[in-house]
Amino acid sequence: MAPPSHCHINANNGVHHNSGGGVPAETETEPPLMQGSRHLDAEEFRRQGHQVVDFIADYYASMGDYPVHPNVTPGFLRRQLPVDPPSHPEPGAFAAALRDVRDLILPGMTHWQSPRHFAHFPASSSTVGALGEALAAGINAVPFTWAASPAATELEMVVVDWLGKALHLPERLLFRGGGGGTLLGTSCEAILCALVAARERKLAEIGSRRIGDLVVYCSDQTHFAFRKAARIAGFHRDSCREVPTCRGDMFALSPAELRATMEADVDAGLVPLFVCATIGTTQTTAVDPIRELCAVAAAHGAWVHVDAAYAGSALVCPEFRHVTDGAEAVDSFSMNAHKWLLANNDCCALWVRRPSLLTAALGTEQEYILKDTAAEGHDVVDYKDWSMTLTRRFRALKLWLVLRCHGVEGLRGHIGAHVRMAASFESMVRDDARFEVVVPRQFALVCFRLLSPEKFGGEKTANELNRRLLEEVNATVSGPYMSSANVGGVYMLRCAIGSTLTEERHVHEAWKVVQNRAASLLRKMEIIYNVLA
Repeated sequence: MAPPSHCHINANNGVHHNSGGGVPAETETEPPLMQGSRHLDAEEFRRQGHQVVDFIADYYASMGDYPVHPNVTPGFLRRQLPVDPPSHPEPGAFAAALRDVRDLILPGMTHWQSPRHFAHFPASSSTVGALGEALAAGINAVPFTWAASPAATELEMVVVDWLGKALHLPERLLFRGGGGGTLLGTSCEAILCALVAARERKLAEIGSRRIGDLVVYCSDQTHFAFRKAARIAGFHRDSCREVPTCRGDMFALSPAELRATMEADVDAGLVPLFVCATIGTTQTTAVDPIRELCAVAAAHGAWVHVDAAYAGSALVCPEFRHVTDGAEAVDSFSMNAHKWLLANNDCCALWVRRPSLLTAALGTEQEYILKDTAAEGHDVVDYKDWSMTLTRRFRALKLWLVLRCHGVEGLRGHIGAHVRMAASFESMVRDDARFEVVVPRQFALVCFRLLSPEKFGGEKTANELNRRLLEEVNATVSGPYMSSANVGGVYMLRCAIGSTLTEERHVHEAWKVVQNRAASLLRKMEIIYNVLA
């Protein structure tokens, strides 16, 4: 599908709306870039910045004209771009590059901000979040120590406490309660940092030579980010226990199964180290019982981390507070504000109950050049000691703007609207006898499938039928775009509602597409059945 042509780019005046869709010839060219201060020329930035803002605004205004997922083959873009980079700036380079973004790149993108994107958990955007990103990029500070950027460090401390309070986290995880938090890029980073802290604490107790005896635990529904982090942290694959789950428990991690697995490891001379519990698993949004899992882990002195990457955002709504029952006993907690809380990529918040364990594991010797006399004698936070990286981004500015401009009530309204749309979609599925909801909806994800009539093979053919249904749904040019999960041997479709632009009508339109594609498939199967019969 060709990209929409609601705007054109002009080197003199930026992006202008038109009705024809053509790109007029440029009458003047951009001034060539010069050395030195020209690279940060305020007027040049102002002119090009207006072009970019207009371009993005037009992109959002025309989002509905794009197919959610592109119909392209590997190599499609590489064949259209030069093999070598330009030796010198081309005339009107910036405007020409924007045209290539519009004409070559956007048509090959999966449009995560599309109101018809239901395949993955959201990567929610807001104008404030995007502008916060731009503001942080423009300032371009490197807040690795307090001295390097005092305001950036202290703003991050303030904003993680704000966010933690908005999510109703236990006070002992916040700076105000003796804990503390930081902003990272991804959940994998957060889990890795917690794993390393837990590892170093335990080895200090039992001796570093026993690192091969350490065992970490998760469920078979835990995101693969945990297993990846465990490998990076030095744990062999056979040191990671995946506890099986079942549909009867809604695929949550069973405390009884975890206890039995841990006790078997202890009997074998191994040392339980770390339990990764999840609030809102990727496949079905299962919620692990935090309080009970903490009790099991405490018997062995194991660290408990809660990964709430997706569903953590929902904790701003009081009706979801119960999913964190027992969280006062966890050692660490992380969530992605960029998933569903309007903070734009990337913004993962990590809180720890004892920051000293994190800094003991990840801290570095402070070189003289990083010291500042103003910090001497004060217990300042140097965030380089809270994560893997030294160079880090000023994410706090973006999140601070989101919290200030939307407020906690505004964020509750944002989450609540999506939850209500998901409840509506779930209700429509239940009202159609041809379908079933595989697991009860907990947040804004609906897992459902088309039932296969007994004469067509029933359960034996259900998985293949739903694979074909998903292919048919996603082949619809106008959307929607959904994904699948295979849990407990059951193949199901996932409808994850969370795009900032999604409205009730998009949800109803998506369900109509699913119904129509299902009816078409069943008719084809009826014809084949009758012929064979």
